[in-house]
Amino acid sequence: MSQLQLVIFSIVLVLLVLLSGFFSATETALMSINRYRLRHKARLNQGYAILILKLLKRPDRLLGMILIGNSLANIIASVLSTLLASAFFGDAGVVIATVILTFVILIFAEVAPKTVAALYPEFVSRLVAWPIYGMLVVFYPFVWFINFIANGVLRVLGIKIGHKYNEALSREELRSVVFDTAGRMSIEYQSMLLGILDLNQVTVDDVMIPDHEIYGIDINQPWEDIRKQLSRSPHDWVPIYRENINQVIGIVHLRELTRVLIKGHTLNEEKLLEKLHQPYFVPAGTPLNIQLMNFQQKRKRLALIVDEYGEIHGLVTLEDILEEIVGEFTTNKISPNKIEQQPDGSYLVDGAVTLRELNRVTTWQFPTVGPRTLNGLIIEELEAMPVAGIGLLVAGHPIEVLEVKDNRITKAQLFPRIEV
Repeated sequence: MSQLQLVIFSIVLVLLVLLSGFFSATETALMSINRYRLRHKARLNQGYAILILKLLKRPDRLLGMILIGNSLANIIASVLSTLLASAFFGDAGVVIATVILTFVILIFAEVAPKTVAALYPEFVSRLVAWPIYGMLVVFYPFVWFINFIANGVLRVLGIKIGHKYNEALSREELRSVVFDTAGRMSIEYQSMLLGILDLNQVTVDDVMIPDHEIYGIDINQPWEDIRKQLSRSPHDWVPIYRENINQVIGIVHLRELTRVLIKGHTLNEEKLLEKLHQPYFVPAGTPLNIQLMNFQQKRKRLALIVDEYGEIHGLVTLEDILEEIVGEFTTNKISPNKIEQQPDGSYLVDGAVTLRELNRVTTWQFPTVGPRTLNGLIIEELEAMPVAGIGLLVAGHPIEVLEVKDNRITKAQLFPRIEV
């Protein structure tokens, strides 16, 4: 073998190893690229993204081209390396060529290219998309023939080649995607997205205003008292009832009463009853995502929650549901004396506060499965009615009951978690 032949064979051998590395990197990059980001780029009419999606529509053809090219490159490289080794080392060159070529291909044509492609799949995909597409066009008849045989074997095994896998993500997978955006998305936006995903796990009972805290007006009162209560109402929508909230007769929108006064009409009980809206009732346990759609379909903003006996035990508004998504954007529903932080890090808490509200304010992790309020949680742990002065440990947090009225905890002190 002449000197010129040795030089040419050596150059070709290096090029074949590089070509093998190209095919290895192409396979890893195209198979590991983020499909959702790719579809987004394609919707923005970015050419490389459209081309890559076109290639990925038929993975059998893409992989066929890659594997054919890679196999040919490795086979020819093996022949050339054997010839070169034989020229230098004689009969022992076959063994030497096999060992050296295996090491070279493993490092420079497999591990290194695939590692780079796995770390930077989008960047590598952009570089290889057009070359691999050109090869696919040129060698299409050969690729088609190989795929025809391979697909026939797969059909015999009962595998449908034309079946497209649906890549829909589950709710938990979507949560993982949102969590992975940490650092690239503000905490506020991340919390909003997680709030939307968690709506089906939260019910109206978790965000409702309990029946004993509903601001309503008894229509049987003297008109002067009713007028004062209307003028002092902290809410736009006010339930009107007879004697108690379970005998609600309607909901009044204070803005409509204001229009009555603007028009110069006298506001009296008759006008108030004329402006009442039919009360809207929903069953307890309704998931928030369902209730949000119900509010939208029925064009309502307020609903009264009834239990299995038809008794009203709470009230939920559209604002309450939206606050589960975006956080509190109006006045805080928790009055300052409901949850008060103390200098020592403890909290004075009203027993009627829900555990979700408590966790949100304190960033602690009291269990929300089971009792919904602090009062209910303490009673469940004690398995008895509480008395002032009793202490207990719940979820690692020491709790001391300070005040009890009518078998209900009106004030308790909660301390930071301790390691037991």
